[in-house]
Amino acid sequence: QLQLVESGGELVQAGGSLRLSCAASRGDLDYTYAIAWFRQAPGKEREGVSCISSRTDITYYTDSVKGRFTISRDKLKNTVYLQMNSLKPEDTAVYYCAAKLLGGLITGEHAYDYWGQGTQVTVSS
Repeated sequence: QLQLVESGGELVQAGGSLRLSCAASRGDLDYTYAIAWFRQAPGKEREGVSCISSRTDITYYTDSVKGRFTISRDKLKNTVYLQMNSLKPEDTAVYYCAAKLLGGLITGEHAYDYWGQGTQVTVSS
């Protein structure tokens, strides 16, 4: 059973950058997994931020983060990153990574089988 762990969330000022990491505490988060980042702000529904497909590493970004966030996969470390630049207060949320074995470019959260516990990102104005 794959267990995911996110890290890298913290308090940052608007305009700053953070890099979130998603790795497996049990199992191997290798290139056969599609990985997505979701976020949930207080009082709001969870939304998809970005995803990367298995094997081909095709990427997707929701409109609000295009040009600011970059998802990438380190195949040696079996880790997926979300580089977040030009952060805005509206990016404040708990960020979750999720995985699906042999998944394509999937944006719907219900398709993902494995989830991390989340990491808090707070952007101050």
